[in-house]
Amino acid sequence: MSTVTLGKRPSTFKPFTVKFQMPDGSEGSILVTYKYRTRTEFGDLIDGIFKDAGRQRPDGEPFSMRELMEGTRNKNGDYLAAVIEAWNLDEPLTVESLRQLCDELPAAAAVIMEAYRTAALEGRLGN
Repeated sequence: MSTVTLGKRPSTFKPFTVKFQMPDGSEGSILVTYKYRTRTEFGDLIDGIFKDAGRQRPDGEPFSMRELMEGTRNKNGDYLAAVIEAWNLDEPLTVESLRQLCDELPAAAAVIMEAYRTAALEGRLGN
């Protein structure tokens, strides 16, 4: 049993293997090390990432699904860059590679984001 000491925070959560379904139906997995944040810091992160999410298109501009998907990909990539310390992929961990992950494997991005939300808000990874 570990002794609990408040105010002595870790820099990361314990590395966690995130599993998700690949487009071909097989199971993919990525070992992710998340940056540690308190619940309050997690709230600040979400506020900062999504501060302009409600922005309206200028009058008269038609809706563009491509622009919506591109914007979502970029925001999700930014979010992942803010929460991931390391991963076990051969690709370097960059905003560009994270945006590519969000574009090519949206199921992976969703599971990675949900696992981080659970870690930050509930203090645990996994079930």
